[in-house]
Formats: sequence, C-alpha cells, structure tokens
Amino acid sequence: MTAQWKRIEGLSQPLAVSPTEAARLAGVGRTTLYLAMREGDLKSLKIGKRRLIAVDALRAWLKSYEVGQ
Repeated sequence: MTAQWKRIEGLSQPLAVSPTEAARLAGVGRTTLYLAMREGDLKSLKIGKRRLIAVDALRAWLKSYEVGQ
C-alpha cells in the first residue's frame, strides 16, 4: 500500500499489521500473541503465506481483558 493510496482513501493507520507489530502495539510478547491466535481468542487473517491481524481485532482482544473499577 503506497502513501499515495492512503491519502486517497483518507487512511492514516494500517488496517492490519503483522503479529510482531501487533505484539509491539499491544505491549505483549509474540508468544502471548501467537497463543491467543492459536486458542481462537485473537482473530487473524491469512493472505497467501502472510499472517496479519486486523487492528480492530487487536483492539477487541485487548478490550476483552479490561477490568472494571
């Protein structure tokens, strides 16, 4: 995806990221992230050989760990 395409569509953030980037964004280890994917707690996409995690799915997964005060 080119910077020009992002400007055209009005996107400022990626729609999906790699597992490594998702772990970094979430502040967890890759092992934790892969475990969540394997257990079905975190949805992911497979496009060809590439595994991606939709940013919305990452947010939903993190929100599921939210605790009330």
